[in-house]
Amino acid sequence: MGCSRQRAAPLFGNLMQPPLIGITTYRKADARNYAQIGGAEAYVQAVARAGGLPVLVPLGLAAAELRSLVERLDGVLFTGGGDIAPERYGVQTDFELMSVDPDRDRVELELFEFALRSKTPFLGVCRGLQVINVALGGRLYVDIAAELPEALPHRFYPDWPREHLAHPVAVKEGSLLSQVLGVAEAQVNSLHHQGVRELGAGLVVTAQAPDGMIEALEVPDHPFGLAVQWHPENLQADPAMRRLFQSLVKAAQSTT
Repeated sequence: MGCSRQRAAPLFGNLMQPPLIGITTYRKADARNYAQIGGAEAYVQAVARAGGLPVLVPLGLAAAELRSLVERLDGVLFTGGGDIAPERYGVQTDFELMSVDPDRDRVELELFEFALRSKTPFLGVCRGLQVINVALGGRLYVDIAAELPEALPHRFYPDWPREHLAHPVAVKEGSLLSQVLGVAEAQVNSLHHQGVRELGAGLVVTAQAPDGMIEALEVPDHPFGLAVQWHPENLQADPAMRRLFQSLVKAAQSTT
Protein backbone atom coordinates (compact mmCIF):
# COMPACT_ATOMS: atom_id res chain seq x y z
CA MET A 1 0.00 0.00 0.00
CA GLY A 2 1.38 3.38 -0.95
CA CYS A 3 0.38 6.83 0.17
CA SER A 4 1.11 10.25 -1.23
CA ARG A 5 0.94 13.30 0.98
CA GLN A 6 -1.48 15.98 -0.17
CA ARG A 7 -0.84 19.59 0.76
CA ALA A 8 -3.20 22.49 0.22
CA ALA A 9 -2.01 25.23 -2.10
CA PRO A 10 -0.11 27.97 -0.23
CA LEU A 11 -2.18 31.02 0.62
CA PHE A 12 0.62 33.48 -0.07
CA GLY A 13 2.13 32.54 -3.40
CA ASN A 14 5.27 30.43 -3.30
CA LEU A 15 6.38 31.22 0.23
CA MET A 16 7.84 28.08 1.80
CA GLN A 17 5.49 26.69 4.42
CA PRO A 18 6.79 24.87 7.51
CA PRO A 19 6.31 21.10 7.29
CA LEU A 20 3.38 19.61 9.18
CA ILE A 21 4.60 17.33 11.97
CA GLY A 22 1.96 15.07 13.49
CA ILE A 23 2.43 14.53 17.24
CA THR A 24 0.77 11.52 18.87
CA THR A 25 -1.44 12.17 21.88
CA TYR A 26 -2.84 10.50 24.98
CA ARG A 27 -6.29 10.32 26.52
CA LYS A 28 -7.04 11.38 30.09
CA ALA A 29 -10.03 12.36 32.21
CA ASP A 30 -10.46 15.50 34.28
CA ALA A 31 -11.70 15.63 37.87
CA ARG A 32 -15.26 15.06 36.65
CA ASN A 33 -14.26 12.11 34.44
CA TYR A 34 -14.65 14.20 31.28
CA ALA A 35 -12.46 12.62 28.60
CA GLN A 36 -9.75 14.77 27.03
CA ILE A 37 -7.03 14.25 24.44
CA GLY A 38 -3.71 16.08 24.67
CA GLY A 39 0.06 15.98 24.75
CA ALA A 40 3.04 17.39 26.61
CA GLU A 41 3.86 20.97 25.63
CA ALA A 42 7.58 20.11 25.48
CA TYR A 43 7.03 18.12 22.27
CA VAL A 44 5.05 20.93 20.66
CA GLN A 45 7.69 23.52 21.57
CA ALA A 46 10.58 21.31 20.41
CA VAL A 47 8.98 20.83 17.00
CA ALA A 48 8.06 24.50 16.68
CA ARG A 49 11.58 25.68 17.62
CA ALA A 50 12.96 23.29 15.02
CA GLY A 51 10.87 25.01 12.33
CA GLY A 52 8.00 22.53 12.07
CA LEU A 53 4.29 23.17 12.40
CA PRO A 54 3.00 20.88 15.19
CA VAL A 55 -0.29 19.06 14.60
CA LEU A 56 -1.78 16.93 17.39
CA VAL A 57 -3.02 13.56 16.12
CA PRO A 58 -6.23 12.70 18.01
CA LEU A 59 -7.14 9.27 19.27
CA GLY A 60 -10.35 7.55 18.26
CA LEU A 61 -9.79 7.88 14.51
CA ALA A 62 -10.67 4.97 12.24
CA ALA A 63 -8.01 3.49 9.96
CA ALA A 64 -9.30 5.34 6.89
CA GLU A 65 -9.26 8.63 8.78
CA LEU A 66 -5.70 8.01 9.97
CA ARG A 67 -4.60 7.23 6.44
CA SER A 68 -6.20 10.44 5.20
CA LEU A 69 -4.43 12.38 7.95
CA VAL A 70 -0.97 10.91 7.37
CA GLU A 71 -1.28 11.72 3.67
CA ARG A 72 -1.39 15.38 4.71
CA LEU A 73 1.49 15.19 7.18
CA ASP A 74 5.14 15.69 6.31
CA GLY A 75 6.51 13.99 9.43
CA VAL A 76 5.40 12.17 12.57
CA LEU A 77 6.60 12.35 16.17
CA PHE A 78 5.72 9.27 18.23
CA THR A 79 5.71 10.53 21.80
CA GLY A 80 6.30 8.97 25.21
CA GLY A 81 3.59 7.90 27.61
CA GLY A 82 1.90 4.85 29.10
CA ASP A 83 2.65 1.19 28.49
CA ILE A 84 1.68 -0.75 25.39
CA ALA A 85 -0.75 -3.57 26.18
CA PRO A 86 1.48 -6.67 26.52
CA GLU A 87 -0.97 -8.69 24.42
CA ARG A 88 0.25 -6.62 21.48
CA TYR A 89 3.59 -8.41 21.68
CA GLY A 90 2.34 -11.80 22.81
CA VAL A 91 2.92 -11.59 26.56
CA GLN A 92 0.67 -12.32 29.54
CA THR A 93 1.90 -10.72 32.75
CA ASP A 94 1.07 -9.93 36.36
CA PHE A 95 3.55 -7.03 36.46
CA GLU A 96 2.16 -3.59 37.17
CA LEU A 97 1.29 -1.70 34.01
CA MET A 98 1.01 2.05 33.59
CA SER A 99 -1.74 3.92 31.73
CA VAL A 100 -2.51 1.26 29.14
CA ASP A 101 -4.87 2.58 26.45
CA PRO A 102 -5.78 0.00 23.79
CA ASP A 103 -7.09 2.71 21.47
CA ARG A 104 -3.82 4.62 21.67
CA ASP A 105 -1.97 1.39 20.86
CA ARG A 106 -4.19 0.84 17.83
CA VAL A 107 -3.90 4.39 16.54
CA GLU A 108 -0.12 4.58 16.89
CA LEU A 109 0.53 1.13 15.42
CA GLU A 110 -1.63 1.97 12.41
CA LEU A 111 -0.07 5.41 12.11
CA PHE A 112 3.39 3.87 12.10
CA GLU A 113 2.38 1.40 9.41
CA PHE A 114 1.14 4.25 7.23
CA ALA A 115 4.27 6.34 7.90
CA LEU A 116 6.50 3.39 7.08
CA ARG A 117 4.73 2.56 3.83
CA SER A 118 4.44 6.16 2.68
CA LYS A 119 8.09 6.93 3.56
CA THR A 120 6.98 9.72 5.88
CA PRO A 121 9.87 10.85 8.13
CA PHE A 122 9.36 9.97 11.78
CA LEU A 123 11.00 10.25 15.19
CA GLY A 124 10.08 8.02 18.13
CA VAL A 125 10.60 9.01 21.77
CA CYS A 126 10.55 6.51 24.67
CA ARG A 127 7.17 4.79 24.24
CA GLY A 128 7.48 5.80 20.59
CA LEU A 129 10.56 3.59 20.23
CA GLN A 130 8.66 0.72 21.85
CA VAL A 131 5.67 1.21 19.54
CA ILE A 132 7.95 1.01 16.51
CA ASN A 133 9.61 -2.15 17.83
CA VAL A 134 6.27 -3.84 18.56
CA ALA A 135 4.85 -2.76 15.19
CA LEU A 136 7.64 -4.68 13.48
CA GLY A 137 7.16 -7.83 15.55
CA GLY A 138 9.54 -7.09 18.43
CA ARG A 139 8.94 -7.78 22.12
CA LEU A 140 9.48 -5.72 25.27
CA TYR A 141 10.57 -6.18 28.84
CA VAL A 142 7.31 -5.56 30.69
CA ASP A 143 9.32 -4.31 33.67
CA ILE A 144 13.09 -4.00 33.38
CA ALA A 145 13.80 -3.96 37.12
CA ALA A 146 11.82 -7.16 37.72
CA GLU A 147 12.86 -9.11 34.62
CA LEU A 148 16.45 -7.92 34.35
CA PRO A 149 17.66 -7.20 37.91
CA GLU A 150 21.28 -6.81 36.77
CA ALA A 151 20.30 -3.83 34.58
CA LEU A 152 21.00 -0.23 35.50
CA PRO A 153 18.14 1.80 36.96
CA HIS A 154 16.21 3.26 34.02
CA ARG A 155 13.19 4.84 35.68
CA PHE A 156 14.23 8.19 37.14
CA TYR A 157 10.80 9.80 37.17
CA PRO A 158 8.95 11.15 39.15
CA ASP A 159 11.62 11.07 41.87
CA TRP A 160 14.13 12.98 39.72
CA PRO A 161 13.66 15.96 37.37
CA ARG A 162 12.85 15.03 33.78
CA GLU A 163 16.11 16.62 32.62
CA HIS A 164 18.27 14.56 35.02
CA LEU A 165 21.12 12.95 33.06
CA ALA A 166 20.93 9.36 34.25
CA HIS A 167 23.56 7.57 32.16
CA PRO A 168 25.55 7.69 28.92
CA VAL A 169 24.64 5.95 25.69
CA ALA A 170 27.17 4.68 23.16
CA VAL A 171 26.21 5.76 19.62
CA LYS A 172 26.95 3.49 16.68
CA GLU A 173 29.51 4.97 14.33
CA GLY A 174 28.16 5.81 10.88
CA SER A 175 24.52 5.64 11.94
CA LEU A 176 21.91 8.29 11.25
CA LEU A 177 21.86 9.00 14.99
CA SER A 178 25.63 9.56 14.95
CA GLN A 179 25.26 12.02 12.08
CA VAL A 180 22.47 13.88 13.86
CA LEU A 181 24.03 14.07 17.33
CA GLY A 182 27.61 14.51 16.13
CA VAL A 183 28.96 12.54 19.11
CA ALA A 184 30.06 8.98 19.86
CA GLU A 185 28.57 9.12 23.36
CA ALA A 186 25.71 11.14 24.76
CA GLN A 187 24.45 11.76 28.28
CA VAL A 188 20.70 11.16 28.44
CA ASN A 189 17.77 11.21 30.81
CA SER A 190 15.88 7.99 31.53
CA LEU A 191 12.18 7.83 32.41
CA HIS A 192 11.13 4.33 31.34
CA HIS A 193 10.50 1.03 33.09
CA GLN A 194 10.10 -1.00 29.90
CA GLY A 195 12.57 -1.65 27.09
CA VAL A 196 13.34 -3.70 24.00
CA ARG A 197 13.75 -7.43 24.71
CA GLU A 198 13.63 -8.72 21.13
CA LEU A 199 14.27 -6.53 18.11
CA GLY A 200 11.59 -6.01 15.49
CA ALA A 201 12.19 -7.13 11.92
CA GLY A 202 14.47 -4.87 9.88
CA LEU A 203 15.39 -2.54 12.74
CA VAL A 204 18.99 -1.59 13.47
CA VAL A 205 20.27 -0.81 16.98
CA THR A 206 22.24 2.44 16.95
CA ALA A 207 22.70 3.27 20.65
CA GLN A 208 22.97 1.29 23.88
CA ALA A 209 23.26 2.01 27.59
CA PRO A 210 26.24 0.63 29.55
CA ASP A 211 24.13 -2.38 30.60
CA GLY A 212 23.32 -3.20 26.98
CA MET A 213 19.78 -1.82 27.05
CA ILE A 214 18.76 -0.66 23.57
CA GLU A 215 18.55 3.14 23.49
CA ALA A 216 18.04 3.91 19.80
CA LEU A 217 16.65 2.18 16.72
CA GLU A 218 16.66 3.06 13.04
CA VAL A 219 14.75 1.90 9.98
CA PRO A 220 17.22 1.53 7.11
CA ASP A 221 16.30 2.80 3.64
CA HIS A 222 13.80 5.28 5.02
CA PRO A 223 14.03 9.07 4.50
CA PHE A 224 14.24 9.57 8.28
CA GLY A 225 13.28 6.65 10.54
CA LEU A 226 14.77 7.05 14.00
CA ALA A 227 13.68 6.37 17.58
CA VAL A 228 15.36 7.00 20.95
CA GLN A 229 14.52 5.62 24.38
CA TRP A 230 15.29 8.84 26.24
CA HIS A 231 13.38 12.15 26.21
CA PRO A 232 15.23 14.76 24.10
CA GLU A 233 12.28 17.17 24.34
CA ASN A 234 13.32 17.72 27.97
CA LEU A 235 16.99 18.27 27.07
CA GLN A 236 16.65 21.22 24.71
CA ALA A 237 19.51 23.11 26.34
CA ASP A 238 21.76 20.56 24.59
CA PRO A 239 22.33 21.43 20.89
CA ALA A 240 22.69 17.74 20.06
CA MET A 241 19.21 17.03 21.40
CA ARG A 242 17.75 19.96 19.49
CA ARG A 243 19.25 18.49 16.33
CA LEU A 244 17.01 15.42 16.66
CA PHE A 245 13.96 17.61 16.07
CA GLN A 246 15.72 19.84 13.56
CA SER A 247 16.70 16.78 11.53
CA LEU A 248 13.14 15.45 11.58
CA VAL A 249 11.82 18.81 10.37
CA LYS A 250 14.51 19.06 7.69
CA ALA A 251 13.67 15.58 6.39
CA ALA A 252 9.96 16.45 6.46
CA GLN A 253 10.64 19.72 4.62
CA SER A 254 12.22 17.80 1.77
CA THR A 255 8.94 15.92 1.24
CA THR A 256 6.78 19.03 0.86
